Amino acid sequence: MSTEKPLKKSFATGGGYFPRSPRGEYLVVDHGEGIYLYDQSGRRFIDGSSGAAVACLGHAHPRMVAALAAQARRVAFAHTSVWVSEPLMELADRLVARTSDPDSRVYFASGGSEAVETALKLVRTYQLAKGRPDKHRFVSRSISYHGATMGALSMTGLLVRRTTYAPLLAPFPRTSTCYCYRCPFGLVPESCRVECASDLDRTIVGHGPAMLGAFIVEPVVGASAPAVTAHADYMRMVGDICRRHDMLLVADEVMSGVGRTGRFFGMEHYADLQPDITVLSKGISAGYAPLAAVIVRGHVFATIRDSASGQFAHGLTYSGNPLSAAVGLEAIKVLEEDHLIEHAARAGKQLLDELQALRAVPMVGDVRGLGLLLGIEFVRDRQTKEPFPSSLGVSQRIFKACLDEGLVVYPGTGSVDGFRGDHILLAPPYIITAAQVSDLVERLTRGLRRVQEELERPGSQG
Repeated sequence: MSTEKPLKKSFATGGGYFPRSPRGEYLVVDHGEGIYLYDQSGRRFIDGSSGAAVACLGHAHPRMVAALAAQARRVAFAHTSVWVSEPLMELADRLVARTSDPDSRVYFASGGSEAVETALKLVRTYQLAKGRPDKHRFVSRSISYHGATMGALSMTGLLVRRTTYAPLLAPFPRTSTCYCYRCPFGLVPESCRVECASDLDRTIVGHGPAMLGAFIVEPVVGASAPAVTAHADYMRMVGDICRRHDMLLVADEVMSGVGRTGRFFGMEHYADLQPDITVLSKGISAGYAPLAAVIVRGHVFATIRDSASGQFAHGLTYSGNPLSAAVGLEAIKVLEEDHLIEHAARAGKQLLDELQALRAVPMVGDVRGLGLLLGIEFVRDRQTKEPFPSSLGVSQRIFKACLDEGLVVYPGTGSVDGFRGDHILLAPPYIITAAQVSDLVERLTRGLRRVQEELERPGSQG
């Protein structure tokens, strides 16, 4: 049994705040320390998802707090239509140094959705500069999530996120997701010839390559099917396909980037391949300030710079503000100097190994991940991989049961058909210790067993 205090909601919706769920109830956070968050009653929670794969350095990190305060005392904001700052330039240089193209450039934004919108406009601007005005549409994958703004949501495949806003969205085509646990072609990785990559080629030809400007892909899937990784040959193949059709390859590394998978870029696990555009956010500032980065390869930047207008018609108020830049720069320094990316790889392996014991819980269908980006998928029948009905709300039950155990996880649905398919994401801070990994798994195990018992009661599944 858990030794934690009974969970009490310390905030019910009301007052002036418009919450994410208007009917929801929420805890009021009081403070954080390391991998833990504390509510106003003093109850401690392991931040098992770093919020949403954001707080990679944990809470109240002394170097991050000091960097934030020091920059705020110097200058907090200076608009990039006039100014640049030293931390902004140094952060850009450090990000470029992580790529294989020293001519790359970095455009900054405040969050993942803004950064994906920036990538969309960059592709449009690039294709115009190349004299290809009709190449204005993106190809994305059927199970994917790229952001909440209209352009990013247009590229998103996950139906549960799109349906309400469908009339507002651009009609971008979809191709199959490389999702070996639920292969859309019923194949196995050992002999499949990477049919999901070939499906990209068919999708492009079917919709007309003259109209398609880019393909956007998550090297490791985030919210829509947590921690689904690609076949070893997939990224190389889709890169070749994009080049053949004069399309740019855009890597959405909002979740998988900045060391989360045990390498700086999630794409590094697959091939010696740098995408034409790479989108980073979340861990780039460790949650201490809103920040995102769009890394643009040198040939894309040069094409835009040397075009007739020489302009990128785009601007964001908080893009590259000195405060966020200083925080992001310090986060990169901490990651490098404390060897936390390497630690994330080791801690992630321990976590993945210990999570294998969860297969003893009948509803656990798949356990997967790279580094400290891991996912658990839940099924009604392990043999057939049949998902639970959406009406049961299994992922939310698991979320609440884990909260009762003092653990915060990131729940989601839709990985099977856009609506069904329950899962959770685990993405704890990189500073997690071996003992804390084991504690996280113990709490998660108790939470899952409780939900399993609930589901096994007569009449509980309809």
